[in-house]
Amino acid sequence: MAADELDLLDYKRRVHALYARVRAEPDPARAFAAWVAERDDLFAHHPQSALPPERRAGFGGLSYFPHDPAGRVLAAVEPAERRRYDVASSDGATMAFERIAVARFALGGEAVELELYWLLGYGGGLFVPFADTTAGAETYGAGRYLLDTVKGADLGTYDGRLVLDFNLAYNPSCSYDPRWACPLAPPENRLEIPIRAGERLDP
Repeated sequence: MAADELDLLDYKRRVHALYARVRAEPDPARAFAAWVAERDDLFAHHPQSALPPERRAGFGGLSYFPHDPAGRVLAAVEPAERRRYDVASSDGATMAFERIAVARFALGGEAVELELYWLLGYGGGLFVPFADTTAGAETYGAGRYLLDTVKGADLGTYDGRLVLDFNLAYNPSCSYDPRWACPLAPPENRLEIPIRAGERLDP
């Protein structure tokens, strides 16, 4: 394998290990702090950092909203008619996903639902993007990711429900450098509420 692929493999190992530690940590605030610290280290030093090299010099860390305990929810996963989506990507192409279910939960006193997508590629993987009313002002305009199991971003389940922690919502790689191609949040997962948790734009 070429050096780039070996570096990418190492990056994925580290992300998978990080989410394993997050799942094992009983204190969500401590899990969030560890997640932030590891991501900042990867972005600052790893060869597969999403940041272009010129932005790594003097990098002081990504920007996040303060940890909000109410941002961690347990979602009921309910069946939905399977539907293929050719989700728009940041490079103008599309990526094929299939809606497999809907996650329903309460957030900030509001009833919320997000569609759950499965990557239609080798091995597949669960993908949960979203955007909220902070998008384009306080957060990345094309949305953020909650789960992406292909890359190891997986919080597991608890008591039969899917763990969704908006404190761990993060920007797609294309938000830092256009050399990355990222699927964007489809209209069905654009929420009409503000979610001030997780990664934000630099204030």
